[in-house]
Formats: sequence, structure tokens, C-alpha cells
Amino acid sequence: MTTASVTFVGLGYIGLPTAVVMANHGVNVTGVDIKAESVDKINQGCVTIVEPGLETGLKQALESGNFRATTEMVRSENFIIAVPTPFNDDMSVDMKYIYSAAESIAPTLQGGELIVLESTSPPTTTEKMAERILKLRSDLAADGSHNPQSKPVIYFAHCPERILPGNAMEELLTNDRIIGGVTQEATQRAQRLYSTFCSGKLLATNATTAEMAKLTENSFRDVNIAFANELSLICDHLDINVWELIDLANHHPRVNILQPGPGVGGHCIAVDPWFIVSTDPIHSKLIKTARLVNDSKPKYVIDKVASAIEGLEDPRVAALGLAFKANIDDLRESPSLEIVKELAFRNPKAQVSVVEPNISVLPDSLSLLRNLTLTSLEEAIKESDIVVVLVDHKEFLEYKTDLSGKVLVDTKGIWGESTLPIGNR
Repeated sequence: MTTASVTFVGLGYIGLPTAVVMANHGVNVTGVDIKAESVDKINQGCVTIVEPGLETGLKQALESGNFRATTEMVRSENFIIAVPTPFNDDMSVDMKYIYSAAESIAPTLQGGELIVLESTSPPTTTEKMAERILKLRSDLAADGSHNPQSKPVIYFAHCPERILPGNAMEELLTNDRIIGGVTQEATQRAQRLYSTFCSGKLLATNATTAEMAKLTENSFRDVNIAFANELSLICDHLDINVWELIDLANHHPRVNILQPGPGVGGHCIAVDPWFIVSTDPIHSKLIKTARLVNDSKPKYVIDKVASAIEGLEDPRVAALGLAFKANIDDLRESPSLEIVKELAFRNPKAQVSVVEPNISVLPDSLSLLRNLTLTSLEEAIKESDIVVVLVDHKEFLEYKTDLSGKVLVDTKGIWGESTLPIGNR
């Protein structure tokens, strides 16, 4: 078995950049996605997400002949699954996308294939995926399982992504990767696959530990952010500049406090800790509390803006940023979405002008609100009574204007003294 061909299932924020990088390192890659419109755009060299360097890399991959996208599953020697893993109402993982991918792969298998799950998921998810596939293919067996009939075997592994949106193309090449096979042979095969493009260390472990490692990384960050967000509330109460406070505290050689904000978003930090909590609710008290602190921050911001709106007959609000972090177009689990939606819904007389330089149309969750529009930065601020900074996009950092006479609610601490601060800056 070689690493000559790979089928990538899912061409989203992780799948497409990874597939392109692999193709540009000489691997024959086919990308599969259920969205025909996205597939057509990708095959034309048009990227479907904002990621620096991706469009250039995609065109190179297409021109080389090493990459193509399709809506139909194709047989391959290796499969990498990078589909969403949302959570259910009880915060457990929703396996529908993983199971759908597994079921589409199953008919193509002949034996000897490696199937890698990259989607972030709770411990034992890779094994459950394997069980799903083998239930459909009783003529095959999992490597390492009891196999008295000597059926052709399939290899399973988990390799969690750990890239930073906005720097994905570089970090895919250089970041260390955790490679966890269900068996040692699966681990070694996955290591060979990822060594085709990754110069970072390929850290071998088992699948369950690899799954838990990704959740641990993001839960650690979530707890740290919750500490910063809680500090911002305390500082707001005590009239202390939280950003100055954190900067001073971080001069201690063993202290590294992260920055507060309007909450925590994205499909990783805002989701992954819940997978640990749902797996072991008895022993995950700190992780759960951190999630609750971060999930409550948007309401605090909404209440701060609401207090500024009181007394204004026809308030005009400029809301700067919808993405869950700076300089990307990813709105998944973004606290800004919740804040903007609630501000417009709670105050129907208010005109809310949203500025998000990385999108061209509002998401469906906001498009039906008649008092909410997507507009330019200059126009939004010029016409506003209240300016709410929700994301520290480069466009906002570089913008200079006179905000005198306006109420500033700055959740990122980028524009100086706030009239109604979130942490007093």
C-alpha cells in the first residue's frame, strides 16, 4: 500500500486547504463534497472560503492535475474525513455527518485502505465509525480484530487538525500532528500519509488518546479565555482597565493570560469542551464552568449596548464584525451573530448597521431582520449613535476616525477609551 491516492471527504475550512496542500506535494487527491455549487467553483479555481494563499494553491493543484473535486465518492487507497461535528441539545456529538461519510465510503472498499478521521470528536468516535463501516461490509474486517476467515482488512486512524484559520496554508506544513491509529499498523500508515506534506513532528499514539488530545488543547484555551472574560466583568465593576491589568500581570515570567472578548466562537473552542463534559460530566466541573462563563458573555455585551440605547428615540448602532475571530469569514458559533441578532430583535426601532469585510451577504439567521443591514465601515460609523466593536479585523485596527459624541462599546480593546466599556478601556 502506498500513499499515491487520497480521497478527501468534506471540502470546508479544513478539508479544502489540506487537500490542496497534499496535492501540491505530489499526492493524487480527489475532494468530495455534497454541495454541487461548491464543487463547481472549486474546479474552476474559485475558493469558497477566505484563507490567505488558498486560491493560489488551489489553482496550482488543479493545473498540476493532482487535484479535482466531485460530488461522487471515488475509490482510493486512503480516505480522510473532514466533515462537521455539531453537538446535540445535550451537548453530545451529532454523528450524522461522520456516519454519512462512512456510509458513502463503504461501497468502494476492497481491503487494505486507510480511513483517517480528522473531524474533531469525542473519545471512541473513530472506533464507532469503523463499526458503522464494517456493519455495512461484513466481507471486510478491521485491522487488529478477530479475523479467523482472513477477510481483507481496513485500517482506521484519527488525526485531529490543529491549524489557525487565517494561517492554515503555513501551519498545515509546519505544525506537529498527532497520529492515532486504532492499531499500531494503522498509526504507521497514517504517519506515512501525513509525512508527504507535513514537516512537523508526527506524534504517534492511539486513536482514543488522539481524539482526547484535540479536545484537551481547545478546552485549555477555553478555560484561559473564561478567566480573561471573567476578569473583564470584575474590572468593569471596579472601573479598572482590564487590558492594562492583563498586560501588567503577563509581565510575570509564569503568567500568560489571554484576551477577553464578546464571547468565544468557532467550531473548535466553543464546541470541543462540551464533548468532554458530555463524555464525563461528573469530573469535568472546571471545563463546564468555563464554557458557561464564555457562553454568558454575549448577554453581558447585549445588556451594555441596551443601556446605551435607552433614552434614544431612533438609535443607530454600528456593529463591527461577525466572524468568530479576526480576518476570516468563518461565522460558526460566533458570539457576534448572537449579539447583533438580539440587538436588532430586542430593539425594533433601532437601526443596526453590520460591518463584516469578509462577507458579501448576511447569513440567513440575520437576513430577515428588517432593521439590520450589511454596510461599509465608513457609512456605519458616520450614521451611528453607538459603535460596538466585536471583532478586531485589520480593517478596524487601521481605521482612524473621530468618535466624539458617539457611545463606544469596545469588546476587543482596540479603540481607546470606551464610553460604556467592557473592561474599561
